[in-house]
Order: sequence, then structure tokens, then C-alpha cells
Amino acid sequence: MAVYKKTIELDTKEKIVTYVDVTPEIRKAIEESGIENGICAVVTPHTTCAVFFEEYAHDKNEDGLDTLQQDLNNVLSKIIPAHDSAEVYNYPGEEHYQVVEAWDNAAEYLPGGDRRALWNGDAHLKSTLIGTSEVLSVEDNKLAVGSTGYVYFVDFDVTRDRVRKCSITIIGE
Repeated sequence: MAVYKKTIELDTKEKIVTYVDVTPEIRKAIEESGIENGICAVVTPHTTCAVFFEEYAHDKNEDGLDTLQQDLNNVLSKIIPAHDSAEVYNYPGEEHYQVVEAWDNAAEYLPGGDRRALWNGDAHLKSTLIGTSEVLSVEDNKLAVGSTGYVYFVDFDVTRDRVRKCSITIIGE
């Protein structure tokens, strides 16, 4: 049994939910692994990000977003409203604010001491609902999905630009 692991970095943007098609990186990692048959796990360690498997829709909206991704945003916003005030969610509470304010790198999370930078409860809930990983089949040293199956990484946290990570682990023979 062999194990191959690769971590990729992804740039995400402030003010928009960022979707990244990670399928090409997964296909490349599988080829690099030399593993003929097994499984491929794609995982994000971030609590406001998700990984999911979906069809490539081909159509884009006026902002260049895949229409299935726009539909997902629309559905999620109906059940999980934007965190645009302290009253929308219980999170973050006073104790969480105080813990973050005590961190050595607190300015990274609270620019200018602005507590609104932690208003990302909606992103945490969306990530929990969608999930932080996918496990896919590897057959004949290739990602074993249909021709329109793609894997997407999404960052639901719109509070600031970031560099995110996603790990690709292939296990098999």
C-alpha cells in the first residue's frame, strides 16, 4: 500500500465567496503518485472552507461565476443569512473576541481592532453543511469520475483576502 500527499495553496478574495476548481491539481497529483488503484481524499483544514464534487455547468453568470455555484450561493443564503451584524449569530461571543485579541497575531484577524472582522458565523455554518472533504476513486492512475465531474474548493469567509490550503492524499497500489 502506497500513500502520496500533496498540499496546494489557493488565493481567496475578500467580499466574495471564492470557488476554485481543484480538479487539475488532483489529476496531476494522482499521476505523480504512480498509484494505479485506490482512493483520493481532498481535504481543507480551514473551518470556513469546504470541498465538494459537482458537475461543471459550462454556463457563467455576469460576474463569471459558474451557474451551479451561483445557485448554491442562493440556496445557502436562504437558510444561512449573511453575518452582517452582531445580532445575527451567537458566534462570536465575548470570550472568543478576548481570546483572539490576546493572540500575538491578533492584528491579522482584527485589522485596526475591528471586531466585525470576526463576523463569519455564516461561513462556519456553510462549511459545516457542505463538508470539508471528498473521497474519490482512483482507477488506472486516473481520477475515476464522469466527464462532467469536478472537485471544487470554496472559501465562504468573505472578511478578507487569504491564502488557503487544501491537501490531496492518494492511497492505494
